[in-house]
Amino acid sequence: MDEFERIAKLYAPLAAGFEGALGLKDDAAVISMAPGEDLVVTADALVAEVHFLPEDAPGLIARKALRCNLSDLAAKGATPFAYLQTTALPREWGDDWLGEYAAGLALDQREFGVHLIGGDSTETPGPATISITAFGRVAQSTAIRRAGAGVGDRVFVSGTLGDAALGLMAIYGRIAGLMAPDRAFLVDRYRLPQPRVSLGPRLVGIARSAVDVSDGAVADLGHVCEVSGVGAVLDFGRVPLSAAAAAALGRSADLLAPILTGGDDYEILFTAPPACAGAIAAIAQEIGIPITEIGYIIEGHGVQVRDGAGRIVELARTGYRHFRG
Repeated sequence: MDEFERIAKLYAPLAAGFEGALGLKDDAAVISMAPGEDLVVTADALVAEVHFLPEDAPGLIARKALRCNLSDLAAKGATPFAYLQTTALPREWGDDWLGEYAAGLALDQREFGVHLIGGDSTETPGPATISITAFGRVAQSTAIRRAGAGVGDRVFVSGTLGDAALGLMAIYGRIAGLMAPDRAFLVDRYRLPQPRVSLGPRLVGIARSAVDVSDGAVADLGHVCEVSGVGAVLDFGRVPLSAAAAAALGRSADLLAPILTGGDDYEILFTAPPACAGAIAAIAQEIGIPITEIGYIIEGHGVQVRDGAGRIVELARTGYRHFRG
C-alpha cells in the first residue's frame, strides 16, 4: 500500500466518530475544547531495539506505543480522547504487519475511548520508530504537575514495580530459575503496559505532584524532587512487588536494582498529604487498583533508598538515561 491507501484502509477507520479528525482527509485536525477545560498534550517515541523488539507482535507494539502516552496523561489527571501518530517503518515489514498493527490500535481505542486524528508515515532502512502524541482533557488549572511535592507529603505508587524490567531481562535469559508462569507474567508486563487512566483523574485535588514511572521509580521520584525543591526517602521494604517479581528477587538480591531503576512500569507515582491516606485507600478499593505508600518527602534534594532495616541502599544508577553523556 502507498501512503494514501494506508491512510484510507487502515487508519481512517480509527478516526471514525471524531469530527475534528476530518476523516483524515486533511493535513491537520481541529480540536474543540469545552469552556473551563485545559488541553493536556504529551508525546513519546518508541525505537526498535530500544523500547521494543522487532520480533514482537505488531499489535503489541502498537498498543505499547499508545499506552505509554496514555500513562503520561493519567499522571496529569487527564482523560484521554485523541492521538496523532508518526511512523518510520522498514518496507519489508509489509501490509500484513501493518494490518496487525492497526488492529492493535483499534483494540486499545475501544478500551480507552480514544481516536486517531492524524499523523504521518514514511519508510526507513531502520531502526523502526513510532511516535505518538496524545491529547487529554482536564478541568482548567487542575492538572497535576511534577512540581508541588511538599515536605511531609507521603509518596504513593499504583500497582507493582519492577515487573517490566525483569520481563526484559527474562526475554534475554538474564534471570535464572524463573518458573514458566512467572516468566510469562513479567514479559507481558514489559510488552503491554497498563496505563492507570481510571486512577489519574481521581487524584485531581488529592495529589500534590505526580509522574508516571517510565525511567524507573528512583529516577522519576527524583524528577519530582528536583522540580519541587525537596528530597525524598523511598522505603524498599514497602515497595509493592508482584508474586513473580518477589519470587525472582528471593532467588537473587541483585535484582533489587533493576526493580527500582529499570523503568517501563507505567504506574503512577504521586505525593499527597498524610491526611489524604483514607481517601486514597477508598479510591484504590473503588477502582480495583492497589495503591501503596512507599516513602515520604523531606527537606533537601535527591532520593534516599532505604531497606527494611532503615539502611541506605547504594545504587549504581537511578534509572534509564535517554542520552549517554
